[in-house]
Amino acid sequence: MPGPQWRDGVLGVDVGGTKVALRAEAGGRPAYDRIFRWPRGADPAADLAALAAEVDRLRDEWGPVGAVGVAMPATTDPAGTVTTWPGRPGWAGLDFAGALRRIFPDAVTAVADDGDLAALAEARHAGRDDVVYLGVGTGIGGGVVLAGRSVPGRSSAEVGHMVVALDGEPCDCGRRGCLQSIASGPATLRRAGAGRGAEVSFDDLRAGLDGGLPWAVAAVDASCRALAAAVVSLGELLDPTLVVVGGGFAAGLPGFVPLVAERARSAGRPGRPAPPVRAAALGALSSLHGAVELARSLTEAPSTVHPIPTP
Repeated sequence: MPGPQWRDGVLGVDVGGTKVALRAEAGGRPAYDRIFRWPRGADPAADLAALAAEVDRLRDEWGPVGAVGVAMPATTDPAGTVTTWPGRPGWAGLDFAGALRRIFPDAVTAVADDGDLAALAEARHAGRDDVVYLGVGTGIGGGVVLAGRSVPGRSSAEVGHMVVALDGEPCDCGRRGCLQSIASGPATLRRAGAGRGAEVSFDDLRAGLDGGLPWAVAAVDASCRALAAAVVSLGELLDPTLVVVGGGFAAGLPGFVPLVAERARSAGRPGRPAPPVRAAALGALSSLHGAVELARSLTEAPSTVHPIPTP
């Protein structure tokens, strides 16, 4: 196999539970951006075929890439095999590293946790060395950057599975009370639906918030309180200078992040205030920008994140 061609572009791939975002960059030409939705059915073979088709489209419309960074929400083992992914359970056991080698035979590739990559991208954008990132979307991802490096070193920071209510709602992971089971987008919509007495879509929730409807306000407030509890606890443990809240669900609801900040601020204690909370500067694309940086790092110095290479 020929070695990676650094004159080619670098590609970031942000893999989500319902959709995938791609961004290719190279000096001297416009970036390539595209988002596509996974096929219905959550079949790994169909998913990988869709990804391969999108990569072919990228090559045809934009050009080749020599390095690829992939942001993944799934848990993978050191060899790049998916061990668990509640968002697409059929992927368990999938040799994702091998699949990437087949899709990108002429590029060097690496996979890292989406929350870790988002945290690094936001920390660099903010010019901060000690940052916690919380991504609120289909699930809840997260990452921790201390002294400019992603931590912990041997695995990702599973912030979404911090237990914030021992008797809370069941989580996809099998236990109760994880932050994700209370504050993720689907959890918030389910709670809003229970309060309304009818199914609630994202657009319904946003309209309900705009109108101050009790079922919408209560559902979002419960999510923001759970996130604030995580912020305060992480502040006690890590003392970050900034907590960033991103993800598509949070970015799409005006006032969501300020409410998390308010709830966290009120839960601080004398001598140890809660860390400041800000909306992600990169919006819902923090993980994607982190994936691009991971791809670029494959062509340069050693990375400050701990990727799984797929040689």
